[in-house]
Amino acid sequence: MQRAFDIASLKVTVIGAARSGLAAARLLKRKGVTVFLTELSAEQQYEEAARIMHAEDIPHEFGGHSDRVFDADLFVVSPGVPSDAAILQKAERIDMPIISEIEVGAMFLDCPIIAVTGTNGKTTTTTLAGEIGRAAEERTLVAGNIGLAFTDAILQNTTPVRLAVLEISSFQLDTCASFHPSTSVITTITPDHLNRYHGDFREYVASKQRIFMNQGPEDHLIYSHDDPVVVDAVKTAGAELFPVSTLQRLTRGGWRENGTLLIDAGYGREVVARVDDLQVHGRHNHMNVLMAALATRLEGIGIEVIRRSVLAFKGVEHRLEYICEVDGITWINDSKATNVDSVVIALQSYRNPVVLIAGGRDKDAPFEPLLDLVRDRVRAMVLLGEAAERMEATFSGVTRVTRARDMLEAVNIARMAAQPGDIAMLSPACASFDMYDNFEHRGRVFKECVRTFCREPMVA
Repeated sequence: MQRAFDIASLKVTVIGAARSGLAAARLLKRKGVTVFLTELSAEQQYEEAARIMHAEDIPHEFGGHSDRVFDADLFVVSPGVPSDAAILQKAERIDMPIISEIEVGAMFLDCPIIAVTGTNGKTTTTTLAGEIGRAAEERTLVAGNIGLAFTDAILQNTTPVRLAVLEISSFQLDTCASFHPSTSVITTITPDHLNRYHGDFREYVASKQRIFMNQGPEDHLIYSHDDPVVVDAVKTAGAELFPVSTLQRLTRGGWRENGTLLIDAGYGREVVARVDDLQVHGRHNHMNVLMAALATRLEGIGIEVIRRSVLAFKGVEHRLEYICEVDGITWINDSKATNVDSVVIALQSYRNPVVLIAGGRDKDAPFEPLLDLVRDRVRAMVLLGEAAERMEATFSGVTRVTRARDMLEAVNIARMAAQPGDIAMLSPACASFDMYDNFEHRGRVFKECVRTFCREPMVA
């Protein structure tokens, strides 16, 4: 694989004009690379990207892929482009090298990389690891599937980076060839995005395994010892393994013991925090804290810096985010729960009855794993979006189900269904793209709807 010092001699075609593809094209152009961007969708859907392409004099096309795309030495793929897209299948037939936008970013960094993937928990783990990194060293870059695209973060950075902390999705991993983090983290692996992986869970697992495929014995792989799928997946890893558990005591890695979170990263047994002192709650968050603490400790950050950052950490927006309490009803924004397993965690986090707002773009994952929890804990369910019909068919026999046309109507229905002491929660179990730009947009709309009657100050 080409490195930064010689990629300038190549012709590169970038596939996809979404944020990652656009950022990769801009970074490559700034670095002197001959770059061409191609996008299957019409220009009207990417007006801002087209404006930037014109302004920065980057050759491009919209509305289809011409033969010009193959006048290249290398393809760079935006993660929104499925790996079985016709243009990529043709590229493979002619042995065109294909890499991900993540790898482009890595070409232009000379520093350790902590890379976090998993079905759930990766955003919280990445965010906390980034906060720990910044507390120890201001020149820590946090990017990837969270916030800025990796290449965009590099483009905007004006000082040398000492540590990069990246959230990596399966889509980004699909086309990784030489990506080599010094520390990789796998949080959980449960069925998700099966519409992208031909309904085959094994394909999805194989995508997650790519995070460690280039690691060797000098590298670190942190993984959930409590997830049997993850335990099986890491058996092929060549990196040094560091298990993490909240269910049993371990002798290395990270674990919970007598209400205390502990790690051993090669410095002996060290206390991270007492569980009662944390501002984030639940076993899933204890796992996230342990993984972030262990990852940053393995990269040489002092335990005292880690402790201070962990105790100050308040969680991430759109993940079990408290909004307000009105008339005895607590409103929670969990818009980031884009899969069934996330909703399982959300429902298990509260003892009080829940009025659940769910639905969105269907990922073809089964909803049946939620049935018992919905029966036991959900007073009523309000459904939105493309998946509403299938969800209603699944859950109408175990709880009261109502369909809503939009978020404002869903919030008002939930408010009428909830009783004092209840939790009213948006936790969709689906993607957002049928109605919103992304889960953040969906979460902001939900909070604005709640704000129409919330008399308490909103929590940022």
